Amino acid sequence: MDSKPVHFKKVSREESWGYDRKTLDYIQHASATGLYEIRGLGAKRKLPHFDDLVFLGASMSRYPLEGYREKCSTKTILGTRFAKKPIELDIPITVAGMSFGALSANVKEALGRAATELGTSTTTGDGGMTREERESSKTLVYQCLPSRYGFNPDDLRRADAIEVVIGQGAKPGGGGMLLGQKVNPRVAKMRTLPEGVDQRSACRHPDWTGPDDLLIKINELREITDWEKPIYVKVGATRTFHDVKLAVHAGADVIVVDGMQGGTAATQTCFIEHVGIPTLAAVRAAVDALEDLNMKDQVQLIVSGGIRTGADVAKALAMGADAVAIGQGVLMALGCNSDTYVHNGEHVSALAEYEALGTQPGFCHHCHTGKCPVGVTTQDAILEQRLEPLTGAKRLKNYFKTLNMELTTIARACGKQNVHHLEREDLVALTIEAAAMARLPLAGTDWIPGFNGY
Repeated sequence: MDSKPVHFKKVSREESWGYDRKTLDYIQHASATGLYEIRGLGAKRKLPHFDDLVFLGASMSRYPLEGYREKCSTKTILGTRFAKKPIELDIPITVAGMSFGALSANVKEALGRAATELGTSTTTGDGGMTREERESSKTLVYQCLPSRYGFNPDDLRRADAIEVVIGQGAKPGGGGMLLGQKVNPRVAKMRTLPEGVDQRSACRHPDWTGPDDLLIKINELREITDWEKPIYVKVGATRTFHDVKLAVHAGADVIVVDGMQGGTAATQTCFIEHVGIPTLAAVRAAVDALEDLNMKDQVQLIVSGGIRTGADVAKALAMGADAVAIGQGVLMALGCNSDTYVHNGEHVSALAEYEALGTQPGFCHHCHTGKCPVGVTTQDAILEQRLEPLTGAKRLKNYFKTLNMELTTIARACGKQNVHHLEREDLVALTIEAAAMARLPLAGTDWIPGFNGY
């Protein structure tokens, strides 16, 4: 008996590269609403990063240090150029600027407590200085941002350093956002804004337009603080080589360079993913600028934007940074994107709140909504109690302590008695892109793409 031919219906499941599910979702959302997406945290796309570098540990040609018997110093001094009172830190790991408004008062207190115990600094952010943060922080950096929300000369004098913020890595050229649901009565009063109304910060300072004007502004800040406080200048990583040079000429004691992996409480997704350059590229450009001016040892460099691990810290220092600043990693240490929060010593599930936001732990970027399930990025009177200051401080202290141990472990393996003795010669790159950006040789070769004659 002859069998009948079998006919197969071909179903195509090949996804378009140019119009994948993410792009289709974006187009459909834009066409349905006429609105761009706003979210928190940082870039989600894969970018060349410190993971693309590895250290050359000591073997025959280098002599390593014994792990626990030979000391490795982590002392860090910032602001030695002009300030009468430079900042002395026990570790080269600091807390990046994050505002009260973006974060709750409990979080601000937790940051200050942890930083004080660790011997490092924390930073205010937009919206001014809170009592909780000043009282809990031994060393506090006070930001001067384009918005000037909450900016107060008396608080300026109470700070230990001033950071003039030109831009952030997540949104260079753009101003910050604080949506109305996070503008509670206290935030509104500090920022002299109406309650419950969206706040959008300016993208540039109102009283200066260029580096010559910045020089005048820095001198004003020095005079009001009797030349005691170090003056930082923070730039979002774009034209980093030239920006760093201009900041040095304007009189900065410390330069802060924030790469595009840096986070934000709220901004347009198109900014986060498509404006700025990776931290890896920015570090080398910043160091080149300082070396070109022969200011490498006089002006200190802080690097931020996607610093997550002790290895990241070590690589940033080896490339020429004096310290790092961490924002998103700090939030994760406090419990951001965790499936539980701690209440009276017990872990309590937050899964229902994540589900209400339409997300899950590990995928949440809803900082802008003020509905943080674990109480980190919220001003809600009930939700903010989910982050207890003592618990948060303990978690952050453990995180930074771990990073510092990893940093010194790597430094010892490279034969260094001081983490600031790490150098570019200790590093090689694993990819051509990283080798070109960091101007380091590709592992196993002496080839630096674009150099060595080819």
